[in-house]
Amino acid sequence: MTALISLMSAFPQGWTISTHVVCIISQSVIRKIIISILCCVFILFLFLSELTGFIATEIVNELYVDDPDKDSGGKIDVSLNISLPNLHCDLVGLDIQDEMGRHEVGHIDNSMKVPLNQGDGCRFEGEFTINKVPGNFHVSTHSATAQPQNPDMTHIIHKLAFGEKLQVQKVQGAFNALGGADRLSSNPLASHDYILKIVPTVYEDLSGRQRFSYQYTVANKEYVAYSHTGRIIPAIWFRYDLSPITVKYTERRQPIYRFITTICAIVGGTFTVAGIIDSCIFTASEAWKKIQIGKMS
Repeated sequence: MTALISLMSAFPQGWTISTHVVCIISQSVIRKIIISILCCVFILFLFLSELTGFIATEIVNELYVDDPDKDSGGKIDVSLNISLPNLHCDLVGLDIQDEMGRHEVGHIDNSMKVPLNQGDGCRFEGEFTINKVPGNFHVSTHSATAQPQNPDMTHIIHKLAFGEKLQVQKVQGAFNALGGADRLSSNPLASHDYILKIVPTVYEDLSGRQRFSYQYTVANKEYVAYSHTGRIIPAIWFRYDLSPITVKYTERRQPIYRFITTICAIVGGTFTVAGIIDSCIFTASEAWKKIQIGKMS
């Protein structure tokens, strides 16, 4: 009782106990409201961040040694689009050969020749298959009825792709590494060798559906070839070999249980920290009031 009377006597003149109590309660409520609002804003921010991460998919890649597309029958689909602006379409042809003994001159299935430059040039578009063994295919005049004296093999490669077309933003691979290759300023009588290393590629989406494509690296050289009978007719060679390494891209999404666990941890952790902060502020405030009361007494 003596302590209570001394505490009351320390209040400023004109104050009542009820007024002081109301002031303390009001300060406490305001502090808790501010902390609660800050907590809710913080939780909302973290929740939206986690929700964005949960909705979005990530691409995980791995390497392994295997033939991923065993149902292809040992074949690879090829798509070629090339322009030769100074060679007539009657002279342009596609030849295919490999180590299994295939030797095809003037392949015409699923191919098209489009005249350019009022018929003086040609754009060759073709889709064909190759065996999964080292070999080559080349654009040349070998299938022409009469060989020209000086065939001009300057060219632009618009597209050279293997397997299915993959249109996935997060996968930046070399699926059309030669697309846009411009050799118009090269020696018209030169042959061109493109050495390709083909890498099998698998893309698996969230549903488990797999698509099989192929990336490739390329090195090239340009040369004028001669034999004992004179200059050899130039051609555009694509010499390929397959890599034993397969690249696999897999779409993945965060499991729902992990998302729920993370949200619960965010809410619980935020309010726990908020309680600690509120307790610290209250303790510091009470200590400061005691100091002030001591000074007044």
